[in-house]
Amino acid sequence: MAETPDPDMIEQSDNYYHVRYNDPDQFDTIRTPDWAANAAESVSEGSEVRTGQTAGSDDWLVESVLIPTEGMDEDSAKEQAQQIVEKLES
Repeated sequence: MAETPDPDMIEQSDNYYHVRYNDPDQFDTIRTPDWAANAAESVSEGSEVRTGQTAGSDDWLVESVLIPTEGMDEDSAKEQAQQIVEKLES
């Protein structure tokens, strides 16, 4: 997996903070892979990682990390998302 930039946007929905790392429009395919679930769950229960792949590339990049909103504020969600991404990159 290629190096992931710092998050560029955080959006809150009813159930999740969407901590976005890359614009979803740049990807041809976006998935929530099982292989990322262990890293996500080890940091924040109920969190998910969405990855994207561009045409002609074998690399999957983190598009966003979803952190449950329950008991969480935006800063904490961003911090936990960064921890998840660091686990994926190690």
